[in-house]
Amino acid sequence: MIERYFSAPKTLRRLRAGPSGSHVDGFAKALAQQGYALASAVRYVRAAAHLGGFVQRQGGGLSAIDASTLEAFGRHLVRCRCPPWKAAKIGHHARFGVKVFHRYLVEHGICPQPPLTGSPSEEPALVSTFRDWFRTHRGVTHPTLRLYARGATELLHALGDDPSQWTAQAVRSFLLDRARQCGAGTTQKLITSLRAFLRYLSFCGVTSTDLALAIPAIAHWRLATLPRCLSTNEVERLIATCDGRTPLRRRERAIVLLLVRLGLRAGDVAQLRFTDIDWTNGTVQVMGKGRYQVRLPLPQDVGDALLRYVECRPRLDPTDRVFVRGIAPSNSVLSGDAISSVVKRALRRAGIAVPAPGAHLLRHTAATEMLRHGVPLDQIGLVLRHRSIDMSAYYAKVDVALLQQIAQPWPGVPS
Repeated sequence: MIERYFSAPKTLRRLRAGPSGSHVDGFAKALAQQGYALASAVRYVRAAAHLGGFVQRQGGGLSAIDASTLEAFGRHLVRCRCPPWKAAKIGHHARFGVKVFHRYLVEHGICPQPPLTGSPSEEPALVSTFRDWFRTHRGVTHPTLRLYARGATELLHALGDDPSQWTAQAVRSFLLDRARQCGAGTTQKLITSLRAFLRYLSFCGVTSTDLALAIPAIAHWRLATLPRCLSTNEVERLIATCDGRTPLRRRERAIVLLLVRLGLRAGDVAQLRFTDIDWTNGTVQVMGKGRYQVRLPLPQDVGDALLRYVECRPRLDPTDRVFVRGIAPSNSVLSGDAISSVVKRALRRAGIAVPAPGAHLLRHTAATEMLRHGVPLDQIGLVLRHRSIDMSAYYAKVDVALLQQIAQPWPGVPS
């Protein structure tokens, strides 16, 4: 397989020699399947062979490669004088290449699975059961579980491993101390995670009282400000920046249209699968928070954008997710943060400056556009999957012209 990247017989023999030699062909095939560019694949295969020679000189083998080995190899590159490799040595490419090669060895059972920092196995047992319970019974997504588990772990470390000995005063003092060290947004997230954990402890009988009642609220007037959204002209400019025939532009256009037409969340778009799209009836199924499923109509321009992207989407990818990375490794799916990054780049190209750029801005825009076109609030709430009409009422304030018709004059002030 490495003949795809190298032609000189001497180079081929050198690459297939040493500890890495029996794996470089499979590694090269994996790089090709994952869509790595020719120049990158050449450097990574060289780095893999170089790493094999390095561990051999250290008296080890490929099965002993771990994070410390990769760090030692990185230090070796600074002063490397290995005759076969010094002419082609490029530090940052070699460092990244050996990481890709190590990942390939782990996937094929050559190297042991490295321990994951911050993994559930390193959590307190009580936090792990809390995480599992919420995932099973509440359908909470991984990012939310990570947030809840972090707050629960901090509380356990601060107050001890026996929640039955906790008091309301101790819990309240912990929160107030943490609130002095962070902003209002972080404090609100901590309050949410602590309440969830403490309610779980009360439900399971670990604590005799519901200590969640000891968590104070912070002043936050959710409906006091106008929702941030784009004007119709700005939406058109944003979509226009995604025009093009390249796979990247087609992917961006499909993502932006899903967000601005249907008001989806970034996670909804990232989790979208081919089985969720009913091309015959022109609908798309979305699973939101709490496993709440809804089937939405698929507008014509959104469907056309999806089809154009699918035509050029990498086909070697085994996942059934619709949106995948535009660069290697192409078998990686996009996260919610990556979806927001797509929107941020498009806004920057369109020259649109907003205080909080991201995918949620387009969700607000979709809601306000529906309101401007006369869609009732209850139907807007169905599209956005709001659990309360109060959430949808947040967007009623954007129709300033209608509000002026019902606004009452201030007493003593001529209208």
